[in-house]
Amino acid sequence: MNSDIEIARKARLAPLTDVGAKIGLSADAVIPYGRAKAKIDLSKIRTENNDAAGNLVLMTAINPTPAGEGKTTTTVGLGDALNRIGKRAVIVLREPSLGPCFGVKGGATGGGMAQVVPMDDVNLHFTGDFHAITSAHNLLSAMIDNHLNWGNALDIDPRKITWRRVLDMNDRSLRDVVVGLGEGNGVVRQTGFDITVASEVMAILCLASDLDDLKRRLGDIIIGARRDKTPVTARDLKAEGAMTALLKDAINPNLVQTLENNPAIMHGGPFANIAHGCNSVIATRAALSLADYVVTEAGFGADLGAEKFFDIKCRKAGLRPKAVIIVATIRALKMNGGVLKKDLGAENVDAVRRGAVNLQRHIENIRQFRVPAIVAINAFSDDTDEEISAVNEAAQAAGSRAVLCRHWAEGSAGTVELAREVVSIVENGEADFAPIYEDELPLRGKIEAVAKKIYRASEVVYDPSAAKSLERFESLGFSNLPVCMAKTQYSFSDDPTKLGAPEGHVIRVREARLCAGAGFVVAICGAIMTMPGLPKRPSAENVTVRDDGEIDGLS
Repeated sequence: MNSDIEIARKARLAPLTDVGAKIGLSADAVIPYGRAKAKIDLSKIRTENNDAAGNLVLMTAINPTPAGEGKTTTTVGLGDALNRIGKRAVIVLREPSLGPCFGVKGGATGGGMAQVVPMDDVNLHFTGDFHAITSAHNLLSAMIDNHLNWGNALDIDPRKITWRRVLDMNDRSLRDVVVGLGEGNGVVRQTGFDITVASEVMAILCLASDLDDLKRRLGDIIIGARRDKTPVTARDLKAEGAMTALLKDAINPNLVQTLENNPAIMHGGPFANIAHGCNSVIATRAALSLADYVVTEAGFGADLGAEKFFDIKCRKAGLRPKAVIIVATIRALKMNGGVLKKDLGAENVDAVRRGAVNLQRHIENIRQFRVPAIVAINAFSDDTDEEISAVNEAAQAAGSRAVLCRHWAEGSAGTVELAREVVSIVENGEADFAPIYEDELPLRGKIEAVAKKIYRASEVVYDPSAAKSLERFESLGFSNLPVCMAKTQYSFSDDPTKLGAPEGHVIRVREARLCAGAGFVVAICGAIMTMPGLPKRPSAENVTVRDDGEIDGLS
């Protein structure tokens, strides 16, 4: 049995009203969802972001490898450690998607002694937010095809419909489908499915400021074009009211707890490789109004999650992060240095030094946003002193500091040094956050700014359809939107096999999508897919339910 599961089952959970009280939540602001989950009633708290708000700290990482980095585990450990040293702290995380849980990535609740509980509930259906998002998205899909079936009064061009369907599961067979087949089943047309975490409805929920803003953004969704090439919106189809109704509870953040009974807010879950990778603005603002320190995370490596956190979420929500932690493991650095997974247990200081160029690149990139970065070494039992020293040297050479963290084995006690370093940086006021490109830059200019400044590409090339789409988006008045780069998480390039810190490569943009409701343009690069597939041996094969209802194999 997985040790994380054993630890989670032995956890002594506190009443969520007591957990919420640690950050000033009144009992009537905690809406129970069973025994160990709750929603936070936004009407009971002040969520605006202002100068008196708490200090925002971002957890990010090096590029992920099969060796593992432990970003969520480190977030939990740091949140517990900040509370341990007397700070009023809360962690704010994304919700996990069922597709990766049953695929290859696994759950998203941390591990060891640094977990969010109840693990199984969070990793499965949780409070139903993803189901609500899926339903709202697919309601609009159904209304589009229904409109076509009943005469198409809006004169929608079926060939120009860009709104697809979504499912919260990895299913490659649904990437391209034909709907309407069979007599009386509507208009035959080609479409497809994306995974729910790539839905614009997910992005909208995560970027909306309140219920009214959510409804406005849903109405702004562009689903396609008429035959005269003018855009058609969800508002034209009168869909935004019903979509908002499906999301009226999902808009409230979720409250759970860590193994040390500290508050954890989880809300929303866009992927960082195919979406913008951040939990909701509503959850982050709520946390900032309740706590002195708020530790949040952005998906995958800093080239994706952190860049989008800064250039999309912080830009749009007016957030000003005070510090960034970059998580790395010795094992992952050795893999970036060319070591095979089966050989990672053996000491290899030279490989650590070679792989540390990936870490140094991320440190340099974070500095471009004028926010100080700390390196958290997520410790494994087979790490050697010489390997740890090599990481320390690499971090110092890049103008940062590395801190060894043992939260997996020791909980908050193993992350106290990192917590104190974060407090020191925040109290010294070292951050002066700024995005890396201006709103006024054209869309291509923004794409190239990210590609050249963050990915260190020499050039960006555009497939003709992508170039044409970008031109059309600007002609419609959307040139001021930020860009969301959909790219492999494994490399700074768009080639997942190029590890380390490649530079001088070419980034290929093969498709561009307008998310007018969310407020950004997606640039799809290389071979990235917005509907992943399951691996040859999916994690789902290992999941079983015992006679007592407990689940084994899910972590």
